[in-house]
Amino acid sequence: MSGSCARSASSPLRIASRTRAATVALLACVAFAGQPTSAQDIWRTDFSRHVVPLDEIVSGGPPKDGIPALDRPRFVSVAEAGRWLDPREPVLVVEHGGEARIYPLRILVWHEIVNDRIDDLPIAVTFCPLCNTALVFDRRHAGRTLDLALPGDCATPIS
Repeated sequence: MSGSCARSASSPLRIASRTRAATVALLACVAFAGQPTSAQDIWRTDFSRHVVPLDEIVSGGPPKDGIPALDRPRFVSVAEAGRWLDPREPVLVVEHGGEARIYPLRILVWHEIVNDRIDDLPIAVTFCPLCNTALVFDRRHAGRTLDLALPGDCATPIS
């Protein structure tokens, strides 16, 4: 799939540098030292206590790939984006290696993940419309480049 995003040579907003990201990661490691190490250790739900009968609870979320990620987005100039993007419209700006990209939230709310490359760095631009949070990840892991996608039934309990 493709979507339209705007490209800008410079921007007042910047995603945190690798140094800041490393500092945050280090602080997170220190904060969670000695804490439970797996989701099963952290999230234990007592399903014996409920008001609604469990057989009446059904998934209301989209199926797998019901919210498709954008792969290889098509970018347009700032002037072209100005024809459909309001100057005060919220966007996510990613800058790396002297290149900047703008991802309008009006597109991210429909796709939530964009698999992209910026200056030969494979990135995943993610947005959660439920909590209004955007994060950008390096898609390289263990010698592979990953394509991110939503799992579908996000309410599936951890077993």
